[in-house]
Amino acid sequence: MNRLVVAAYAEDPITLGGMIGSLDGRPDVSIAPYGQQPKPDVLVVCVTRVGGDTLAMLRRIAAKEPTRIVVVTSHLRDIDVLPLVECGVVGVVPIAAATPERLGRSVFAAAGGHGEMPPTLLGQLLGQVATLQRDVLRPMGLVASGLAGRELDVLRLLADGLDSGQIGRKLDMSERGVKNVIEVLLRRLRLRNRPHAVAAALRAGLF
Repeated sequence: MNRLVVAAYAEDPITLGGMIGSLDGRPDVSIAPYGQQPKPDVLVVCVTRVGGDTLAMLRRIAAKEPTRIVVVTSHLRDIDVLPLVECGVVGVVPIAAATPERLGRSVFAAAGGHGEMPPTLLGQLLGQVATLQRDVLRPMGLVASGLAGRELDVLRLLADGLDSGQIGRKLDMSERGVKNVIEVLLRRLRLRNRPHAVAAALRAGLF
C-alpha cells in the first residue's frame, strides 16, 4: 500500500503532538513534523490565528518546495483567504472541527487535488476573485488566468482545430494579428508550439 506522506507544523509542541497523533494510527498515512518528511504530499499547518507571519512562512515554503497545504485555524480574516490560496493552501479546517476523521478527509482531498473549506470561506474566496477580476484585471484587459480575453479566444479556437486565417475571420482580426497573439503566448508561457499551448490550456482548465 502506498502511504500518503504528510508533514505537520504547529505553533507549539503539544498541538503538534496532538495533530500527529490524530493521523499516526492510520495505515495509509505517514506523518511527521515538517522538515522530517522528504517531499511530503501534503503539509498540515495548525495556527491559532492566520496573520502576516503565517503567510510569510507559507510563501517561503511554496517558493522552496511547492506542496498542497491544509490549514487548521480558529481565526482567519476575510482578506487573508485569497493570499492563502496563492500560497498553495487547498483546505481550511476550523480547529473546533479538526477531528481525526475530518483531518484525514481533508489531507486525502488535498492529495487528490481537491479543495475543502467551509462554505462561508468559499463564498469569501469567490467574492475576492470577482473583485480582483472587476477592479484589477479587467481594466488591464486580463482575466484571472493571467491571459487577455483575446488570447483566450484564440486558444479556444485553436482547440477547435481552426487555423490562423479561420480564427482571424471569427474574431475580426488579420491573419498576421492572430499569429502575433500566438507567438506572444508561446514566448511568454514558454510553450513549444500550438498543440503544446492547447494542451497546457486544457490542463489548466481554461476551457
